[in-house]
Amino acid sequence: MSFSIAGKTAIVTGGASGVGLAIGRHFADAGANVMFADMDEKRLSEELGEQADDSNIRFFAGDLREKLTIANLLSATIDAFEQVDILINGARQVIPSDPLDTEDDSVRTLLNQNLMPALRLSQLVAKRMIKQTSDDDEDPAGSIINLSSIAARRTHPDLMAYSVSTAALDQMTRSLAVALAPNRIRVNSIALGSVMSASLQSTLKENRDFRDDIEKHTPLARIAAPTELTETAQFLASDAAGFITGQILTIDGGRTLLDPVAAPAH
Repeated sequence: MSFSIAGKTAIVTGGASGVGLAIGRHFADAGANVMFADMDEKRLSEELGEQADDSNIRFFAGDLREKLTIANLLSATIDAFEQVDILINGARQVIPSDPLDTEDDSVRTLLNQNLMPALRLSQLVAKRMIKQTSDDDEDPAGSIINLSSIAARRTHPDLMAYSVSTAALDQMTRSLAVALAPNRIRVNSIALGSVMSASLQSTLKENRDFRDDIEKHTPLARIAAPTELTETAQFLASDAAGFITGQILTIDGGRTLLDPVAAPAH
């Protein structure tokens, strides 16, 4: 069975840069219709403006922490492509946190940024996937893929809020996988190690020693390029992964095989 996603429609959040942009472009090249969504309208326009509207690419700018924005994103996708078959929840934020600071509200911030938009969008998209399939149809109804992190199961003192939010995202993946299985919708996560995302690029600019620290704690001794994740996402989105649901697939260059507590986990 091939990994074909040709003719399917995908929504990709976090689509203006990094991993989301790479996955969206790869899906479009593979023949899928792609709606790129992100808060950064300027970056979306710069990256996709020349390709949008007259091809299988569209983009949508808005704050997905708002319920109305999520509804508008789905409506824009249906207006453009008439259906939705794949959802990539790729929007993530990493901020440092102090576990002992009672004034630090970063856990709430990252739950609102990394978990709740993914949950609300998954719920809304799943309802649409169910609506567009018939009861007597045995074909897959859809695939939801969440971009998570190995931080969900590692402990780093400065990343408690990020770890909590990604751990919650992994549990959401499992729960939705069970809930949506009767409707033939699969839900999986990709737990990332260090990938050259927009947030990591920013961190490396501020701390040149951080790259050396990451590479020292990664058996493959490098940071992954966003394009190295695209075919894994395509596999999970395709019918070739038709019996895979509720799984957290780790892509980390071997990082989680080692056990230093203080090693950075992005």
